[in-house]
Amino acid sequence: MDISTFWTILLIIHGLGALALIGALTHQAVAVALPVRAPAGNFITRYRAVQSAGYATTVCVLWVFTFIMGAWIYTEYRTYIRIPLEELRYWKTVGFFELKEHAVSFGLALLPIYWYLWKNPRVTEFDSARKWLTVVLAVICWFVFLVGHVLNNARGFGT
Repeated sequence: MDISTFWTILLIIHGLGALALIGALTHQAVAVALPVRAPAGNFITRYRAVQSAGYATTVCVLWVFTFIMGAWIYTEYRTYIRIPLEELRYWKTVGFFELKEHAVSFGLALLPIYWYLWKNPRVTEFDSARKWLTVVLAVICWFVFLVGHVLNNARGFGT
């Protein structure tokens, strides 16, 4: 296997992990932000009617896995993608990727609190904190997902 194929496979694995994470976190955020008050009928209501607590461990594991894969890919990005972007003066693209790095690290730092709040979902005094922390993590996840795609479109692997 050549080196370009290797990095492409890692990027695909990273992307699949990110896609699973964004799906789980979005599902949980919608369920906690817009709880169902009546029996689930249509698709949207059924989408909101999940047991939110069941997603917490999965979200934590996927976040850490995707973070590690992204950190591994970062070595390739730093050498072969970021330098040409700076030479082309794509400052906004590089700057948004810097924001992405910070947002992902901030989300990683919030995971222990997130997991603790979801560990016992029956504690009602944590309901508001659980809800808003989940929404914040979902927003972070969507932001970094979209920035990653835009950056890959600006100068992705194999170019």
